[in-house]
Amino acid sequence: MDPLILAISMIFGAIVGSFLNVVILRLPEENGSVVFPPSHCPRCKTPLSWSENIPLISYIVLRGRCGHCHVPISLQYPVVELLLSVLTASVVYRFGLTITAAGFFLFCAALIVIIWIDFHHQIIPDVISLPGIGIGFVFSFFSTFISWQDSLIGLLVGGGILYTIALIYLLLRKQEGMGGGDIKLLAMIGAFLGWQSLPFVIFISSITGSVVGLLAMIQQKKGGNTRIPFGPFLSCSALVYLFFRNDIFRLLQLYFQ
Repeated sequence: MDPLILAISMIFGAIVGSFLNVVILRLPEENGSVVFPPSHCPRCKTPLSWSENIPLISYIVLRGRCGHCHVPISLQYPVVELLLSVLTASVVYRFGLTITAAGFFLFCAALIVIIWIDFHHQIIPDVISLPGIGIGFVFSFFSTFISWQDSLIGLLVGGGILYTIALIYLLLRKQEGMGGGDIKLLAMIGAFLGWQSLPFVIFISSITGSVVGLLAMIQQKKGGNTRIPFGPFLSCSALVYLFFRNDIFRLLQLYFQ
């Protein structure tokens, strides 16, 4: 892969990552718009000039503070920009300049937004997951990663598995243990990655979620009432599967042999 193409991919990813920060901040707001008003400091509301809105670079030049009120800028902003920058270059490196790469770029961007919104607000916006299910299925007709049959089974089984688990938990504990957003998210993951991804995604996210949940129970001292968002664990597991699918299958073959 040409290093120049990868460099351009990283720059493009950082620019889109800057927009994703706006989406993460405003989408959970009631009647929030990701277009208006223009980018501004969340604290003093001063509009940002172009020089204050350059992905990654502006944060470094401003030393992590607003250039007007000097309030610290959340580390989330450069992290999201850097993360999508790296993921974009990784997608292009893995799939080339193809429709498959374009589809998985959208997939990665959607997962990043879901991770941060679910972490902060414990919600997964339907405006992302529901269209994501449909886009993932349509994408499978052009993807070299999976077939449309695998995508269809993935979205049906993905949503069905978590729905069944949530229903059983509700019947046994008489309380909701998993939100509907997680169900739709796994259906979206199944649509993009196929049903073959579901065992890995569910297993890894359950293990990591359980470990973090136990630590949260110890810290918060709320026992069974402790609540942690599950979407970030599903999303991160899906990203691992996307880039390491062949290695995962290879390890499974070695294990069963």
